Amino acid sequence: MSAPQPLAGLKVVEFTHMVMGPAAGAILAALGADVTRVEPVEGDKTRTLLGSGAGYFPMYNRHKKSISLDLKSEDGLATAKALAGEADILIENFRPGALDKLGLGYEALATANPRLIYCSAKGFLPGPYEQRTALDEVAQMMGGLAYMTGPPGHPLRAGTSVIDVTGGMFGVIGVLAAVEERHRTGKGQLVQASLFETTIFLVGQHMAQYAVTGKPASPMPARISAWAIYDVFETKDEPVFIGVVTDGLWEKFCALFGLDALWADETLRKNNERVMQRERILPQIRELISGFTRDEVIARLEGTGLPFAPIGKPEDMFDDPHLVASGLFENVTLPDGRETQLPGLPIAFNGQLTARDAVLPLPGEDGK
Repeated sequence: MSAPQPLAGLKVVEFTHMVMGPAAGAILAALGADVTRVEPVEGDKTRTLLGSGAGYFPMYNRHKKSISLDLKSEDGLATAKALAGEADILIENFRPGALDKLGLGYEALATANPRLIYCSAKGFLPGPYEQRTALDEVAQMMGGLAYMTGPPGHPLRAGTSVIDVTGGMFGVIGVLAAVEERHRTGKGQLVQASLFETTIFLVGQHMAQYAVTGKPASPMPARISAWAIYDVFETKDEPVFIGVVTDGLWEKFCALFGLDALWADETLRKNNERVMQRERILPQIRELISGFTRDEVIARLEGTGLPFAPIGKPEDMFDDPHLVASGLFENVTLPDGRETQLPGLPIAFNGQLTARDAVLPLPGEDGK
């Protein structure tokens, strides 16, 4: 059975770089859209990034075609306009006004192609900041996510390009909404997504906490948890996360680990009561869990309904038995011919994931 491709037939052209724009295109491509990237003549710079950027190109450019164009040349610009004229969707994430100067802005292209859905992925939505240059890290620092992630006084970016990718996802949500509206109106429209406002949506829960309680949210390492047991615990070997998030799970947890005295204490039967006595409960739980190995703790918790997790690393995920069995991974051929596997979209249609083999395009050549 072939992988689901619900967006088959939609044509997408990308004028993108780095992560946010390519991530939006990658989602559409994984869902079956025909996506063509427009790269500079020398190829997209993310093809050769080192360090933490080495995975950008293979992760966010599978299932796409590629064409290299010199947009400053008459022929290159004409080809770009022709691609946009035939497209259902255009995605761009260059600095504000860059494509407008080339005649590739929304107003110019929509005149020739009124059905075009033009997704502009930027650092900021329209407003005082819109001309600023933003990156994932800039948005995390400005928007409060870095503050909430690190310990007090030490802002820390999240451990992945969460704002770039989520911003791209919001771009896709807007695009798909515009596709649905086009079914009714026959017209495309401009869709805008941004890094900064995406960050604000993600920290909205902490803003709401302040609105409800009148007290600023503390950074996550120093927060008052909503649950008494919601922590990483040391074992004899490797740490494990355990969460006890309902009164029923508290009863089950006490029974599983022989915590008869804690269960007998009726002042601990309700969640908020346990939270207020967290400093009394946690030392006992930490001492208890330290007497087990990680695997012994997991074996005891498996199948009970209690939330738990070993502390995984990205490289561990290649061999995770659930991920391997679920079919999340795609076989990917890198531009240098090496074979690898990368995670596909975490979406299933009628129980089937969209993962399928992919070949990363060489600059200016069609991918598969």
